[in-house]
Amino acid sequence: MRRLLALRREGKLTTTRVRSAADVLGVRERAVWRWLAAAERDEATARAPGERAAYPGRFTVTDEVRALLGLWNGNVAAVHRELTARATRGEGDPPPSIPTLHRAIRRDLTPGERAGLAGGERAARKHDVFLARPRGWRNQVWETDHVQAPVLVDVEGKARRPWVTWFTDCATNAITGVAVTPVHPSRESVLAALRSAVLREDPYGPFGGLPEKVRVDRGKDFLSRTVTAAFDLLDVTVEDLPAYTPHLKGTVEGLNRAVEGMALAALPGYARQPRPGKRPSRPKDEVLLGFEDFTARLLDWTQWWNTEHHPSPLRGRTPLQAWQDDPTPLRDVPAADLWTFTLEDAGTRTLTTCGIRFRKRDYVGPWMTGQAGIQVRIRFMPHHDHRIEVYHAATGRYLGPADLADQASEEQVSAVRRARSARARRLRKDLEASQRQRYAAATRAEPPRQLGALTGAQAEAELAQSADAGLSQLALPDVVPPAAPPADWRTPASLAALTTPGPPVPHPPGRDGPPAPDGRDGRAALPTSDEDGDAS
Repeated sequence: MRRLLALRREGKLTTTRVRSAADVLGVRERAVWRWLAAAERDEATARAPGERAAYPGRFTVTDEVRALLGLWNGNVAAVHRELTARATRGEGDPPPSIPTLHRAIRRDLTPGERAGLAGGERAARKHDVFLARPRGWRNQVWETDHVQAPVLVDVEGKARRPWVTWFTDCATNAITGVAVTPVHPSRESVLAALRSAVLREDPYGPFGGLPEKVRVDRGKDFLSRTVTAAFDLLDVTVEDLPAYTPHLKGTVEGLNRAVEGMALAALPGYARQPRPGKRPSRPKDEVLLGFEDFTARLLDWTQWWNTEHHPSPLRGRTPLQAWQDDPTPLRDVPAADLWTFTLEDAGTRTLTTCGIRFRKRDYVGPWMTGQAGIQVRIRFMPHHDHRIEVYHAATGRYLGPADLADQASEEQVSAVRRARSARARRLRKDLEASQRQRYAAATRAEPPRQLGALTGAQAEAELAQSADAGLSQLALPDVVPPAAPPADWRTPASLAALTTPGPPVPHPPGRDGPPAPDGRDGRAALPTSDEDGDAS
């Protein structure tokens, strides 16, 4: 605008230039001529052409208006009603009209501020400008996250939404490791995904090795003692990002959004599929994928993403091409050492003739013959309580696995689970902990595996307790308690508490006057009648 104003003062301004300026600014030609006339009167208006000049008494947005906008989620009409009500009570000046209030809010508040007052910090962040991180080199930084798939999957007869845990390389956009769990993930899922990410042998592909840094988002599973100890042993730095800052790990967050639109939306059981009707629901004849089929399709899509997809940041290359073009050397870890580093340490025990005692259970292995009396160190996979890994306490040498002794059979485990489900339906609040089931994380297509091993003795004891308590829990209390027996009866205390007290019943005297003799059990004999109807 200042350039046009200078040309007008020099007499060189033409109609063609004014029309060009109007096309660039997206306004009419006469608006540009009007702005030029206003700029000649006050050159300061050339800085913001078209904006109304400030004048004394013009309404501006105050802190009170900001607070009311936040209170009413950006509803300007509600803010106007509140200001009017306060002015009626004598708590301030009357507000301007609603159009004037709208203009003041648009003029004094930025789009980000308006969105933040209406929808919070997350809505305001959509109007911010972010700098892109340098691409770096492969295995410089990884990002990891959990995401719940919006797909219903058949897990042993129940419709569940599985969770996906994966690691992605920020430099090449490659998915280095992935693990799928039928229920909510845990630290076991993180360790399973980490092993699949670090290993570079089949079937995990060429991606892997040890990264220099891993970004996490304050998830308790990623910051658990077992996971952080594994990262420390592998010499990997963990960067704990502030809470509610998904933009700081945009690579994995973009992957979470991409997998839904590129793979999950086309699967049967997609939970966010638009459906007709006022109250949409799943079709009754809908056939859901099994957990094994879902895992296989997700792994196939992961392979396609790494080898055929061309993400825009890579400029026409696939993640595999970007990985192979990077000459950065890789740090590999043997599979046996990696398995050891990603197990939870349970301390030392003494190997006895009964095996190793761990969590009130005995674990035995064929290699224990002749080893009784030595000190060993136990490591185990979280929630996989059917097997432990044993190492020599002094040298750290791996001795072998140990399985749970007297492990319950599949029939016993199924019977125990059925008994737990029946009790949970009656006493859901009291048995909430036993109702929860855990499944092992899967890094390849396989049926879901439930965790939680039982010994045969534990299964029989729980089934016996359930069978004994079943009828007693279903029995109804006595509506009318029986009358109390005579005072001279020998009644057990447990039965006397279930009766109502009553007056003592006198015994009828005999024909000659003396009381009737006692019965064999020590109680008074009941009177009998003879043929004439007299008591005898």
